[in-house]
Parts: sequence; C-alpha cells; structure tokens
Amino acid sequence: MTYKVWAAAMGVLLLAAGSASAGEATGVWMRSSGTSKIRIDKCGAALCGTVVWEKSPRKDIYNPDAAKRDEPITGRRILLGMKPSGEDKWKGEVYNAEDGKTYTGYITLTAPDQLKLQGCVLGGLICKSDTWSRAR
Repeated sequence: MTYKVWAAAMGVLLLAAGSASAGEATGVWMRSSGTSKIRIDKCGAALCGTVVWEKSPRKDIYNPDAAKRDEPITGRRILLGMKPSGEDKWKGEVYNAEDGKTYTGYITLTAPDQLKLQGCVLGGLICKSDTWSRAR
C-alpha cells in the first residue's frame, strides 16, 4: 500500500470516527443499582423519562405536592424537558423521588448502551451522577 493510499484511508477513518455519535438516548434504561427502569421518549424537541418498572414498588412519599404522595413512583416522570446541549448531550431537570426535589439535570450518551445522568445544584458546582445501561 502506498503512502498516499494509506493516508487517504486513515483520513476517511478519522472523519468517520469524529462525526459518529453514540446513538439514540430514547429507549428503556436500567439504573446502575438495578432497582428501576426508565423509558426515555421524545417530548417535542426535548427528551422526557418515565419510571416504567421498580424492583420494589414505592409511593412518592417525598413529593412536594402532598396530593401526590400516595401515588406510585412507577409512572412518574423524572426526566423533564431535556433539550439538546451538544452532541449526545441534553440538559433539563431531574426529579429525585428519594427527596422530592427537582434538580438541574444532564444526560450524556457515552456509548450506544450507556448513559450518564447527573443531577446538580449551585449551577453545577455539586453534582451526583449515575450510569444507566440500556435494558434488554
């Protein structure tokens, strides 16, 4: 193989690798703890996520709306208005049923079957993250 052919082939491979995205964030995802599954769907120009399964179903006892505290977490929307913020990245809000609070949220598709979720306070200075796997 001549140098020109090799250089051209490498250039094509680098361009393809640089422009490839990890894939779609829509679908059903399992939390790293294995305790729940979340379905991410398109909601207009944004993404939204709803709890579709829990290993041990619970009530939303910390919900700030007292009328909703007796409702199950399964069926609760926890990813809210996640709008594109870069390649394979979205920003919106995350509802945390563990404390009933809503945080600034970020999701990043790190691989076709892996998604990183972050919930942050203080403008992103303090964040908690979890890595989800695509449910099979």
